[in-house]
Amino acid sequence: MTTVINPLLNGFVARIGNELVLAQVLIRRDGQGFELRHMEDRQKPRSAFRSVPLNDARALAQFTADGAFRPLRSAPDLQKGWRLGVRDEVELETALNQIYPGAIADGFAARLPNPPVTNYREFTARQTGIYEVTATLGDRQAAQVIRFCCAAKSCLKQRLWTVEGLAPDAAEEKSLIPCLEPCALLLESARRFARPGPDETVADL
Repeated sequence: MTTVINPLLNGFVARIGNELVLAQVLIRRDGQGFELRHMEDRQKPRSAFRSVPLNDARALAQFTADGAFRPLRSAPDLQKGWRLGVRDEVELETALNQIYPGAIADGFAARLPNPPVTNYREFTARQTGIYEVTATLGDRQAAQVIRFCCAAKSCLKQRLWTVEGLAPDAAEEKSLIPCLEPCALLLESARRFARPGPDETVADL
């Protein structure tokens, strides 16, 4: 049987060492496998957690501890009090893709000699319909929206894309998960900033 070599996964696993924090998830080696838990639960014994099967990893990431839906998986509100054990690297990839979709692939891409980063102007220039207006924001206006939407209190991804006059995120301010281009939530906020509805103000972003 031929072994499939996955350079994206192999590169990620090589970075783990004994443990690695990916946004709010602590990954620890556990024999031949790995254990995942919330990073703020680092010191707690296993008996303090509910065990989450691999098939439930997606549901774990979809809702906060209060049951509210999480539209942004990289928001800093991942629920605590769980542990997830995986048997090998393949199951680790499956689990992380449920909690932080695309994190491993984007991390690999960000370390390429020429990372596929799409900056604000390039991204909005190809928008049509109701989002075409996002290209009309000036640099200062766009930067204002970006600072609001991409602050660490809202998103833990390290923003690598930018607009004139605004630096990318510093690595120490965010997490190991890179953001290679504006997301749908940022785009919607930029649209509302450029053309707010009749009952909206900038403060409603």
